[in-house]
Amino acid sequence: MDDIVVGPLDLAARVDDALAVQALAFGLTEEEIAVRRHIVLRHLASRGSRALGATTGSGRLVGFVYGMPNDRGHWWSGVVEPYLCATGTDGWLDDSFVITELHVHPDFQKRGIGRSLITTITDSAAEPRSILSAIDAESPARALYRKLGYRDLARPVHFPSAPSPYVVMGAPLPLLG
Repeated sequence: MDDIVVGPLDLAARVDDALAVQALAFGLTEEEIAVRRHIVLRHLASRGSRALGATTGSGRLVGFVYGMPNDRGHWWSGVVEPYLCATGTDGWLDDSFVITELHVHPDFQKRGIGRSLITTITDSAAEPRSILSAIDAESPARALYRKLGYRDLARPVHFPSAPSPYVVMGAPLPLLG
């Protein structure tokens, strides 16, 4: 991670920088970016939400993570709850810190930045476990989550308007390694 520093991020002030990273890492269109901008800003008003950024020495944002204590009243929980109920794992929605987004610029991947972001944000969580959703395909992100102790709780999970199925994963805190 040479000259990359992971630390607190004022995500509201740097939302456009963060979404530019997410767009490259996740292949988003301008329309999708506009929708996500609104969602990110709404999430930041949630109790306990916090964000970390990975920045270069010159201040360039090359990765970010944000999350919050899970709330069954949030949209994401409402979508995943039936899938978790079907596998008997819906208890994971309680007392969990949800990783809402984690993205690293493609040019900076495979340097431990994603690992540092997710472990740092969850290390400060008061909750005893963490949950997240990821595209249900073998990928470097899924491999990282498994190495950190996340396991599949429900799959395939279908989000409205998402073309690919997702998986909900959970891990006890603190994360491994």
